[in-house]
Amino acid sequence: MGLLDQLGQAAVGMMGQASDQNPLMKAVVGLLGQQSTVGGLGGLIQAFQNNGLGEIVNSWVSTGKNLPISPQQIQQGLGGDLLKQLASQAGLSPDAAGNQLANLLPGLIDKLTPDGKLPDSHVIEQGLNLLRGKLG
Repeated sequence: MGLLDQLGQAAVGMMGQASDQNPLMKAVVGLLGQQSTVGGLGGLIQAFQNNGLGEIVNSWVSTGKNLPISPQQIQQGLGGDLLKQLASQAGLSPDAAGNQLANLLPGLIDKLTPDGKLPDSHVIEQGLNLLRGKLG
């Protein structure tokens, strides 16, 4: 199964789990794009690594089991300002956004890195465009 198929299934599965995640999912998809302020998927992963959460985020990229993350660690990894920005875009409190991101990010990053490494940015953009269409 290709990356785009996996992303499509991930989006449907994540949206099916909790429909109230849709606004946050849209905000996260925007964050993962090449034009985002954090530098896309690679920049997001690097932010977690730089903020002392490398072991956790690296488990999401690897082909092994995803380590869990707490809402407090989400805030540590993203920084308070970025978490507030995502929460605002989704119409949530930062605490609610942190809780949802703790459930959302491990699986999403895992699906975006199916071979245990960051795919070509063009492939990521194609996958994100697919997600944008499903979230539309």
